[in-house]
Amino acid sequence: MRARAALPASVVVLALAACGGGFSEGQADGGASAGSGADGESLVIGNINPVASFNPINQTDVAGQWANEFVLDSLLDQPEPLQFAPELATSIDTEDNQTYTVHLDPEATWSDGEPVTSADVAFTLNLIAHPASVTSLGTSISSLDGVDPVTGKLPEGETEIPGVTVVDEQTVELRTAQPVDPNYISEIIGSRLFILPAHHLEDVPPADFGESGFAQLPDVTSGPYTFADYTKDVSIEYTAREDYHEGTPEVPSIAVRIMPAANLAGDLQAGAIHMNSGGGIGNIPVQDLATVEGLDNVTTRIDETLGVQFIEFNVETIPDVDVRRAMAHAINREQIVDQLLQGNGQIVDGPYTSQSPYVDTDLEPLGYDPDLSRELLDGTDFDEDTTLRFVVPTGNAIREQSADIILQNLEAVGFEVEQTNVDFPTLLTMADAGDYDMLLIGNTFNIDPDVTFMYGSQGSSNYTGYSSERVDELLAQAKSEPDTDARAEIYDELQAIWQEDLPQLGLYSDHAASVVSNRVAEGGAAPFWRGSLADVPRWSLGDM
Repeated sequence: MRARAALPASVVVLALAACGGGFSEGQADGGASAGSGADGESLVIGNINPVASFNPINQTDVAGQWANEFVLDSLLDQPEPLQFAPELATSIDTEDNQTYTVHLDPEATWSDGEPVTSADVAFTLNLIAHPASVTSLGTSISSLDGVDPVTGKLPEGETEIPGVTVVDEQTVELRTAQPVDPNYISEIIGSRLFILPAHHLEDVPPADFGESGFAQLPDVTSGPYTFADYTKDVSIEYTAREDYHEGTPEVPSIAVRIMPAANLAGDLQAGAIHMNSGGGIGNIPVQDLATVEGLDNVTTRIDETLGVQFIEFNVETIPDVDVRRAMAHAINREQIVDQLLQGNGQIVDGPYTSQSPYVDTDLEPLGYDPDLSRELLDGTDFDEDTTLRFVVPTGNAIREQSADIILQNLEAVGFEVEQTNVDFPTLLTMADAGDYDMLLIGNTFNIDPDVTFMYGSQGSSNYTGYSSERVDELLAQAKSEPDTDARAEIYDELQAIWQEDLPQLGLYSDHAASVVSNRVAEGGAAPFWRGSLADVPRWSLGDM
């Protein structure tokens, strides 16, 4: 067996956080707190991606998920890869890798003063599983006993998951259909699902949840901040909760400014923003990295990431895999990494970067070979007079520039391509409708390797229309395999199939630059970006 990076040990049993400390992702309600910026000003964060949706159970964009992490807590936090810490739960433990006991923090409350209870956990999971609810999170709960193992949905007419049992107000039991890796439960259910307030939402029909006021902008929340104001595509304002169960946040208010990427460096230099958001939604353009690294009023750190930029192929309009393979060999990904990223990135074929312990480093990459591309294309029945629709999202300057290279590469081997640039919410609408032939999109993945949402035939973000019985079988098998090494072997086989079938081509994973003003004593995107908001209540802003 090939060598692979060691996986961190599972941390399933968690100790209660010390009083006033601990980890959280964010929420708030009312009032300024002591110990923040000297003049009481907001901590201002620069972000380049507008929010597509605040709906906590139907989010397909990183910007929306990140925005909600200030106001909605999960059961656990994940400040470091596969290292879990208390949030709404003090612990999730198991003795058999099949029955998991969730112990809630009795001090946790909603922003309206009501306690967070087991009923909220059960309500959230049952809402996701309800046959009538529209959600992107079904695959996250699909390991639970009683739901469809692919979609996570209950059978028609049923409303409660058999594998979810409320033991008492602070204890919930989760039972999986088969034993699973404890890290999977801790990450995918524990740290990635926002818990919702049952008492506030129980009268909303599941089919109508997406149209509810809560789904538009959550108003009863559990984290260290609450939403104070939102101006679409412009800004998000947050106010600290004085009664947050892990202690009043140090900063009384936070403002997120949605801006062109080209403005980030100048605003950091001028002090108009105190940090960028990182994680692909606040990336500093590569051409500005030298500038920000030379500023004496900020600290800059560059890290590898789990994020991947893809070109996705609509397999219904481009059904011949040799045509898709011809496109893959036509694209000069080395040029994108070397020139556009100036070496601050890596070529990635599939969903796993070098940061993932599951990446198959022995798999031969699809290299740039325009001669092979023409040869493959000539061997197909593809009509070269066909104009392919290439959809590109705006907001990420490097991605937009990479589209120019891809367009030139494809035209050089004989493809006719028409490029359309749209904002990200519009791209998601077009992707969901299959209204494209090729599109560019990025994904920020979990440490856990399950990507059923993207490659499963019924995956919530399977925009390509790709369907493979063998892939579905292996994804289900891998998800229910508790042994780490055995899971890794299954994902090796999956990576080989995905490269052979090529529903999408990984382009690159760009390194992320985290730039933080020297006025910020604590705060900023962490090397493991998923954990960047773990300590947000302890962020602080002072004098230079």
